[in-house]
Amino acid sequence: MESQARGGTRWRRFGLVMVPSVAATAAIGVAVSSGALATSLSMSGDAFKVRLARLEGEGFVQYGTVITAAGEGERAVAVSAFDHAEITDLCQSVVISLPVVGDITLRITAGADGDPVLADNLFIDVAQLDADATFSNMRIGVSTGSTGRIRDGDGSARSDSFAQEAEGAVLTDVEQIAYGTSAGTFTLSDLSLSLHTGDDDECF
Repeated sequence: MESQARGGTRWRRFGLVMVPSVAATAAIGVAVSSGALATSLSMSGDAFKVRLARLEGEGFVQYGTVITAAGEGERAVAVSAFDHAEITDLCQSVVISLPVVGDITLRITAGADGDPVLADNLFIDVAQLDADATFSNMRIGVSTGSTGRIRDGDGSARSDSFAQEAEGAVLTDVEQIAYGTSAGTFTLSDLSLSLHTGDDDECF
């Protein structure tokens, strides 16, 4: 009975990951004429990997918070947020372990061939990040809480988290492990969604 319950949870989690992806795929036919797809997209639950060649963002904010990760409980992450971002050569993958079937990798790619992914109000819960980064007009301090904006003054409120903000940010050769990503709008050019047996087809 315990094994069945655990398997049921995995199937539901797989379904939650698939819902936005299936919806996006179904809408591609409508968006073919414009070559892009505008949608609200989110992906969360298990840790997943994101690789991209370049992200150029405006209105950057980063602050610490605690999330509840699937199978791990509470975990500290750094939330990276952008008012607007242009992303080149995006790859996002998550591995789900299913009963009987085993590991399945869901992989999404977009923004290749010089036509970047566009995102507004982008939020990423980051657990690990490797990249080359350049920030413009950057400030580092203590956040005001849920907004992530830096507090004016001496920043002595120890209960608040760290924060940094910048007018602009350019990240290249990015590899990151995240627990959630969402955006008010994604415009996805050259969108491709695929399922692979095993975990050999992750983004990195």
